[in-house]
Amino acid sequence: MKAKPKMYNCPVEAALDVMGGKWKPLILWWLHSKGTQRFGELRKLMPAITEKMLSHQLREMERDGIVSRTVYPEVPPKVEYRLTEYGRSLKRSLNALCDWGVAHVARTGAQIRPYR
Repeated sequence: MKAKPKMYNCPVEAALDVMGGKWKPLILWWLHSKGTQRFGELRKLMPAITEKMLSHQLREMERDGIVSRTVYPEVPPKVEYRLTEYGRSLKRSLNALCDWGVAHVARTGAQIRPYR
């Protein structure tokens, strides 16, 4: 039996269902701005996220088709994550969030750590 499609109250709710939360936008930003990343590289970019949470968020985004996972047959295992073509369609949204964040930081006097 085929599952019924989800019902949303507005398009923003549908977008947030896939890319919302505390960590997904950050993971998407780093994959967008730095390109393909290994798990450990993503952890270094987001030191406050736990390994369990990063793994969970990456699995959800892979399930939703916005992140792809490539496992290389090596010892130790090498796994890379990248945005899919569908994930790259978020480029304008991610850039707009970044621009707004820069303006907000300037307005409030907050600081942003330098990129690594």
